[in-house]
Amino acid sequence: MKMASPIKRRVSRQIHIGNVAVGGDAPISVQSMTNTETCDVAATVAQIKRLEAACADIVRVSVPSMEAAEAFREIRKQVSVPLVADIHFDHKIALKVAEYGVDCLRINPGNIGREDRVRAVIDAAKYHNIPIRIGVNAGSLEKELQRKYGEPTPEALVESAMRHIDILDKLDFQDFKLSVKASDVFMAVAAYRQIASQIDQPLHLGITEAGGLRGGTVKSAVGLGLLLMDGIGDTIRVSLAADPVEEVKVGYEILKSLKLRTKGINFIACPSCSRQNFDVISTMNELEARLDDVTTPLDVAVIGCIVNGPGEAKEAEIGLTGGTPNNLVYVAGKPDHKVKNEGLVDHLEKLIREKIALKQEQDKDLIARN
Repeated sequence: MKMASPIKRRVSRQIHIGNVAVGGDAPISVQSMTNTETCDVAATVAQIKRLEAACADIVRVSVPSMEAAEAFREIRKQVSVPLVADIHFDHKIALKVAEYGVDCLRINPGNIGREDRVRAVIDAAKYHNIPIRIGVNAGSLEKELQRKYGEPTPEALVESAMRHIDILDKLDFQDFKLSVKASDVFMAVAAYRQIASQIDQPLHLGITEAGGLRGGTVKSAVGLGLLLMDGIGDTIRVSLAADPVEEVKVGYEILKSLKLRTKGINFIACPSCSRQNFDVISTMNELEARLDDVTTPLDVAVIGCIVNGPGEAKEAEIGLTGGTPNNLVYVAGKPDHKVKNEGLVDHLEKLIREKIALKQEQDKDLIARN
């Protein structure tokens, strides 16, 4: 029997980003951010739809100008996923996108300027029922804090966060989430651990500017994994210098590995060795490419030999164990039939898609009965 996640999540209050609940007992949501020019509406909409197809729960869009705000208005009309507007300094942009249907404002109250401008943004957020994300970043700490601490530190990140929170407290606004990101894993983890004990709002996790696809994935998995294991985190973004769709894929893989979310196929595959009776690596590469569209959860084991193969296959919904002269396929944990190497990937894809279709029908029947 598969073990459930032993993680006990931090208790946080719940907010809503559009129709996505963040915090409380809601599933940890996965976010990404567009990297197209926002004023290029067609390109931005196309990228958001690709992120939607990859099951991004929330998408952030940079809105640096009033021209971008007008573009955002058109973008909002064409996509259904909840959108966060990333805004700095100009409070008028925040007021405009609030009017245009944004689902969350990513601002730092402290850099909006005068109190009347901050109050105007908060009043608009209250009127339109829009939450705010405070985003503190080690690379853009206030100059006063840079002088005080000499360099970015966890304590500096937390102090910056608390300054922004104090502004919202004075304006009686509690519907916010918070991030305290750094590119250094130790700094980010320490800052999140400190702030987690001081507030009850949901936390947006990220290792900022983590790097390229490979390095950034590893750094994010380590940093976010440490925090998630502590029960800290209500929504995540994996920041990669790569296609934003990859951020969503990696985010889900991190959550799947900790049994905090289920999405798509969970492959259990051996690294291969001289005992393998078929080419495990090429088989896995082909299966992952062909089944990239699958979002229904399914455990599939692909093991090259009979040493660990039967044990893993018994725990999967579909399992393949290398054998001589033919490989053995398990279905629902039991030996079902044998298959040759020729046409192996085609055969497995067909089995998996049939199983997915059956699960979807069963889910529909269950919903109909309830």
